[in-house]
Amino acid sequence: MRFDTKLIHAAQPPDPLTGAVNAPIYLSSTFAQSAPNVSKGYVYGRSGNPTRTVLESALAAVESGTRGLAFSSGLGALTTLLEQFPTGSRLVAGDDLYGGTYRLFEHHRRQFGLVVDYVDTTQASIVRDALDAAKTDLLYLESPTNPLLRLTDLKSAARLAHARGALVAVDNTFASPALQRPIELGADLVLHSTTKYLGGHSDIIGGALVVADAKLGERFAWLQNAVGAVPSPVDCFLVLRGLHTLGIRMRAHSASAKAVAEVLEGHPKVARVHYPGLASHPQHRLARRQMDGFGGMVSVELAGGFGAARRFLKRLAVFTLAESLGGVESLVDHPASMTHASVPKAEREAHGVTDGLLRLSCGIEDPADLADDVRNALRGA
Repeated sequence: MRFDTKLIHAAQPPDPLTGAVNAPIYLSSTFAQSAPNVSKGYVYGRSGNPTRTVLESALAAVESGTRGLAFSSGLGALTTLLEQFPTGSRLVAGDDLYGGTYRLFEHHRRQFGLVVDYVDTTQASIVRDALDAAKTDLLYLESPTNPLLRLTDLKSAARLAHARGALVAVDNTFASPALQRPIELGADLVLHSTTKYLGGHSDIIGGALVVADAKLGERFAWLQNAVGAVPSPVDCFLVLRGLHTLGIRMRAHSASAKAVAEVLEGHPKVARVHYPGLASHPQHRLARRQMDGFGGMVSVELAGGFGAARRFLKRLAVFTLAESLGGVESLVDHPASMTHASVPKAEREAHGVTDGLLRLSCGIEDPADLADDVRNALRGA
């Protein structure tokens, strides 16, 4: 079954009771039992729900995993993942991460003894040295990263980590399984904020974990129930709806981002453009090898710094200034003051998240309109 067909049909048969072609929304918090501890597979809504089961099975299928687990947010998924690692565990993570991930690592889990070392995971030698520096329990990656769109060679990183007994988790939110499937490249776990491309319409908050190994999947299913950060049946239904059009949307997002990136590249008011689809991107060849497309995210650093960024934002007409990404509408974010504000300024800037950096989530509007919008905004930047 090819990928676009899988998005619509894998693990999503018509409802056996009614023939409904879409999974029904089961709005029940509890389920009848014929005798104590004798059920039809569902007991309590936190532990399982039929609508959620369909979504979780579909997520596993499209990410090439054995077990999919849905959560109430991406950070809910990450929090549950971290419950697998007790006090004293060590993580090696990329040094360009979503600000909420950094906040959870640094401002919450460190107080419980989690050790996190941040390194440039674009360089295999640096990853190897970090893994060798001390016993590592988890290599945690984003690829492409948020917000600088750096790539890690996932196959190489997984091989290095596994040789040292570490698990590998990849936040695949930016690429989505339409463009990249990390489990096929050796990852053990894949994370998503389903709020973004999987949902695709800026109308739900959700998260997901997909696990390669069935036994590890059972462990995370236990943690999912114990921690309790589960989504509502309605949100599960909306993510399923989004999955059906993911392939065609990601092709449209990628076309929009390419048009925008080409306007930005070489413009005298632009200091730097980050987009894996540009030949100038330092990991363009890796992107071509590892991904099935380059995605809808573009980051740009304006030469005039924060002042230029503010002027640029004021002139945009199609892009909306807002957090989040991956919806059908185009959004723009100022990471330093919005999504990455929890990262200390010195650390942000050391890794390239400057006050002049903007992150563009290119929607599925006409690419020419988005290019014109950016071109017009640059005139006043």
